[in-house]
Amino acid sequence: MNILVINGSPKGKNSITLQTSLFLEKLADRYDFDFIHVGQRIKYYENNMQEAVSKIKNADLIIFSYPVYTFIAPSQLHHFINLMKNCGEDFSGKIVTQISTSKHFYDTTAHRYIEENCFDMGMNVIKGFSADMDDLTTKKGQKEAIAFFKHVLWCARNAVFEKIPDKKEYSEKNYTQIRTKNYIAKNGTVALVCDVSEDDERLISMIEDFKNKCPYEIKEINIRNFAFSGGCLGCFNCATNGKCIYKDGFDKLLRDEIQSSDAIVYAFSIEDHSMGWRFKMYDDRQFCNGHRTVTEGTPFGYIVNGDYENEENLKTIIVGRSEVGHNFLAGVGYTPETLSDMIKRLDYAIENKLVLPRNFYGVGGMKIFRDLIWVMRGLMKADHEFYKKHGVYDFPQKQTGRMLGMCLVGEVMRNPKLKAKMNGKMTEGMLMPYKKVFDNMDKRRKNKK
Repeated sequence: MNILVINGSPKGKNSITLQTSLFLEKLADRYDFDFIHVGQRIKYYENNMQEAVSKIKNADLIIFSYPVYTFIAPSQLHHFINLMKNCGEDFSGKIVTQISTSKHFYDTTAHRYIEENCFDMGMNVIKGFSADMDDLTTKKGQKEAIAFFKHVLWCARNAVFEKIPDKKEYSEKNYTQIRTKNYIAKNGTVALVCDVSEDDERLISMIEDFKNKCPYEIKEINIRNFAFSGGCLGCFNCATNGKCIYKDGFDKLLRDEIQSSDAIVYAFSIEDHSMGWRFKMYDDRQFCNGHRTVTEGTPFGYIVNGDYENEENLKTIIVGRSEVGHNFLAGVGYTPETLSDMIKRLDYAIENKLVLPRNFYGVGGMKIFRDLIWVMRGLMKADHEFYKKHGVYDFPQKQTGRMLGMCLVGEVMRNPKLKAKMNGKMTEGMLMPYKKVFDNMDKRRKNKK
């Protein structure tokens, strides 16, 4: 069996994720492994796809290997997948799986992204392997990697593949643009970060409509015109001081022009089930902020051209981005009606400085970051100081009073006699703090009279 590992890490042979495939290669020496380092050599493959195409066609099994960057795979692998889909070759019937490493921060959306694009190419998808960065250094992690590989081989032999999900038919509707401004100007600025080409007429119309309806000053930044030196390298050069190793000025643009605004709106056309590889490069390069939620409280909005209603994974990513950053999501405009609603909510959020509690996506994501930075605080100094200052280190062991109270309640509930005396009054006890809130409200009302 010929096994091709498509290494999407920008670190090439020094990739932590790649070590799992190298481990499997040593164990399964009767199989022929080949490797292409597309993440590190993406500029080469922009002009030399035929070499990669030949290796892909010769492979009996393809493994996408990558670290999870910002909800999905690195922008370099995004770009390579885009090249695969547009090179004019037929990869249908190829058996494919994936190996990722991360701290399990939205590895689910990353894996779904790879699967959806493989489905597009008619490939036979086998469920992938999502490991912690350190798993392979443990006996348990090695055992799981071996079990995964055996399962992949069994699936390949027995033609057991993931089912391609059904989607509703999409027909692009005409977009009717309002060409005259119809608002009273207000104080404030909105950064409009977009990825738009001159021939993307529908997205251009949506952006113009947004500018004609939004009552705030618009700072439009088309990342297609920004001279990126490259995608995030995962080099951790920015870990201590927030300075990116690239000297292309992106970190200055990000902090001075975008993050200083009263709201941020992103505009793009759906490409490869995502915001496209250029936007992913923008996202990945924001790692110069580390894991710090520096735009917390800033409302977000989206202008999306394409079949957004059918893109469940993209929806999860958009909501997850807002929730982890603690940004009110004003909405996603993909029709004239949804765009109009997004503008109204954005206006309200800016005027009222609207911030709501995080949901599961945000709370879960931040707990992963909290534990990660606590362990890595010696390296991630900027993140550590930010987390200390903003109370992110909300470890349960700090809630001493509550923990002692729960111990007392637990002892009561384990004693049959005391439990009988409680006579179902546990709920009343749980409501006591809320009664105190309402009693205080009543007192304040009386004092006002």
